[in-house]
Amino acid sequence: MAFAVPRTEHLNRVVVVVVVVALVVAAAGLVLLHRAYRTAEIALSGLVLDALSSDGVAVVAARQTVYFGLGSDTPLGLRMTPECTSAFLVLPLLLVGAVMVALRPRITRKVLVALAVATAAVVVVNQLRVLTLVGLVKTLGVDTGYYWGHTLLGSMVSVFGGAAALVAFVRLATRG
Repeated sequence: MAFAVPRTEHLNRVVVVVVVVALVVAAAGLVLLHRAYRTAEIALSGLVLDALSSDGVAVVAARQTVYFGLGSDTPLGLRMTPECTSAFLVLPLLLVGAVMVALRPRITRKVLVALAVATAAVVVVNQLRVLTLVGLVKTLGVDTGYYWGHTLLGSMVSVFGGAAALVAFVRLATRG
């Protein structure tokens, strides 16, 4: 009695299709479950701020808001809006990764590693953005600190961090 062994080419195609579908589903999940993603991201911000601050931090997950400076004279709440989440930078990486895997199946592993590194970098950059904003609010006061931290420096952190994550993604996914 002989056992039929599937051909490796067929298995590889199946794996590639599964990976492409999984990446597209993850991208759709980010869009459909953006509220849950923002809640997780603001909870992470709360943990980071609590570890670095002694003023008191509270997270209200239902509102995607972190309150800091609770023991000070100037407490403030930051709400993670859809525009401020790292999901906007992760979403294109997932879709580009799916296209890259579909077009060049032999780089699937590299694309997945690059995607993991770039996604982690984007999340870390967004946490740095929040920390920048909090630091400037504490240093310059609510009005000036929020303006500089959110509008100017926070946006620069996001742009440069997002660009660095994109460069890392492309280099890791396509290197020889």
